[in-house]
Amino acid sequence: MTYAKDDLRSALTTSAPPRPAGAVAAPEFLDFSVTAPDVVTPAESRQWIVRGQNFVLIHTEPVPGDVIFSGELRSEQVVLVIEESSGIKGTQAVTGPALVVVPPGPAEIVSTGTGQLTQLIQSDELEWAAKASNADSYAHPHPHVAPLELWPEPVGGYRWRTYRMADVPDDPKRFGRIFRTRAFMVNFLKANQGPRNPHKLSPHFHDDFEQCSLIVAGTYVHHIQTPWGTDADDWRPEDHARVGSPSATVIPPPTVHTSQAIGSGTNHLIDIFSGPRHDFSAQPGWVLNADEYPAPPA
Repeated sequence: MTYAKDDLRSALTTSAPPRPAGAVAAPEFLDFSVTAPDVVTPAESRQWIVRGQNFVLIHTEPVPGDVIFSGELRSEQVVLVIEESSGIKGTQAVTGPALVVVPPGPAEIVSTGTGQLTQLIQSDELEWAAKASNADSYAHPHPHVAPLELWPEPVGGYRWRTYRMADVPDDPKRFGRIFRTRAFMVNFLKANQGPRNPHKLSPHFHDDFEQCSLIVAGTYVHHIQTPWGTDADDWRPEDHARVGSPSATVIPPPTVHTSQAIGSGTNHLIDIFSGPRHDFSAQPGWVLNADEYPAPPA
């Protein structure tokens, strides 16, 4: 696929979408704005738990002072402290917007605000994968999604790391605000006002990894087209799914897709990948914490 000339992703190597051998998974449209939470804590924080092939996503509308996570993981987790009214306290106290990496081991995370929070956990943390409301969709691995291969350990070892969006200067040569860990890549895009220009959409596809589009403000339409293979029984109609906020949409490879903000006010999308993307990582200056989370040898 090709991007518009003024889209920074036009520097990426692209090609025609492959004709898939075997059925392509259906997109997962998980609209928390219209579904009941999976968990309501005793303090009345509301949590939705969903998953993709390699990740589990926990989205929380918290009550200040509530413990939103208490447990032990074998791997790092990422916490998105999404809004100015969002905040957490653990090893450090953090107010948003920010991205936090919590090291493996026991952890307790307390909300200190009312703004949205999102946690990302590897799906091989089986206890959490089983809690996902769409766990049945991944009863069998999706064959077009590459298994997670962890990238190198962070420089200086595992520790609590905080990346505040206020510390990221604007740079027209950089696509978004991209951070990575061993297992995740997050593009913490800025919020936009008003609808997206329908004449400047960006349909594209991914060979072998899912994209999770987390909508935290506004209304979007996800346009998704499944390439035709040789077996007509595997064909699927186009999706033009309208979702509100908060919501998470899991977009499977190798579907052609683009997301269109249609809300008249603030629209805010955050893109999540597991594992990290090689193409984004190859672009100089795009990954903001590349010095702490190195790429694997070429």
